[in-house]
Amino acid sequence: GHTESVMDDLTSQFPVTERLIHLNHAAVGPWPRVTAEAVTAFAEENMIQASLDYPGWLERESSLRERIRLLVNARSAAEIALVKNTSEGLSFVAAGIEWHRGDNVVGIRQEFPSNRFPWLALQSQGVDFRQLDLENCDDGPEAALMRLCDKRTRLLSVSAVQYTNGFRLDLERLGKFCSDKGILFCVDAIQQVGAIPFDVQRMRVDFAVADGHTWMLAPEGLGLFYVRKAVQECLKVTQFGWHMAEAMSDYTAVEFTPASDGRRFECGSPNMLGIHALEASLGLLLEIGIGTIWERISERIAILRSGLLSVPGIEVLSDGSDSRRSGIVTFRSTDDSSLFSRLRAGGVFCARRGGGIRLSPHCYTPVWQLEKALQLITVMLLQKCLLTWGFHTLGD
Repeated sequence: GHTESVMDDLTSQFPVTERLIHLNHAAVGPWPRVTAEAVTAFAEENMIQASLDYPGWLERESSLRERIRLLVNARSAAEIALVKNTSEGLSFVAAGIEWHRGDNVVGIRQEFPSNRFPWLALQSQGVDFRQLDLENCDDGPEAALMRLCDKRTRLLSVSAVQYTNGFRLDLERLGKFCSDKGILFCVDAIQQVGAIPFDVQRMRVDFAVADGHTWMLAPEGLGLFYVRKAVQECLKVTQFGWHMAEAMSDYTAVEFTPASDGRRFECGSPNMLGIHALEASLGLLLEIGIGTIWERISERIAILRSGLLSVPGIEVLSDGSDSRRSGIVTFRSTDDSSLFSRLRAGGVFCARRGGGIRLSPHCYTPVWQLEKALQLITVMLLQKCLLTWGFHTLGD
């Protein structure tokens, strides 16, 4: 009964549906009402009494760490650090490992720059970045990634879900391979966490990073950085300040030891505004349940795929199989530029990615909005077909 009541109230949590068909959660998602209210309350509290209740803020921060732990199934909140964004977390990994000339990192050429640039930057240290071309791996990307690894491979870094077309990797298979071979396993999880269940223990992940502004429906500027406890000491601390010290409150210390938990990667004052926001957003997502969220997103992706496949002139670029699909469906038409403009003019917020148009609904997205988006696509392409047919007829 409780889950049903949460679902019934879901529409009221997202007033964005009253003025926009938001199919761009793979970029920057809207805030739920509960998050906006948390930010407003925090702003008013600061205005009225400043930081008088800072201990209460620290409790909110502790609550956020626990919610992140639940979200990714970490063994302990001590394995969680709060970072500014995905790029910062991946940069901590790149800068923190003790590299040797001749080492290599294996990844994917089509990744978002956040998961390529930190590894490319290592080339000045004699570290090779081996990039798989996803367009050329007939037996699947997992097998191809494994073939790129050798005895000098120190790290495999991939996105859980490709941002261009929503292709989902078999992280369990890759994690087992890395564990067996003694290779560190790093995952950019920004396109999965908040939408699809993500289990760092089952996947044997060493590092996972995800910003809160996509599927977690929170502001930009705060994300999660999971570092498995057994490898925390292997990752050299590269930023220093009062907040990352074990004795954080000893401001007169002449020496320091890095904190024994994930806080060691947080050098300075926390983003308390972002913490209040992300904590509220994750509270809502966990209340709904990530399993339920994924079921609802899957239903919406199925509706979009089915509708797109029925339109002449449309090619769906996303893999629809159970093990590969995600919250993203990308398609292309004979005239993406005009179609994209028409969609935006019709109130459909989407993106041009991966050689096509990317749609990414969330669990709350009303089905009627999906149907309206599909109707806009169908009408425009049929009009184009009719015009083309008419011109050909007149020319005959």
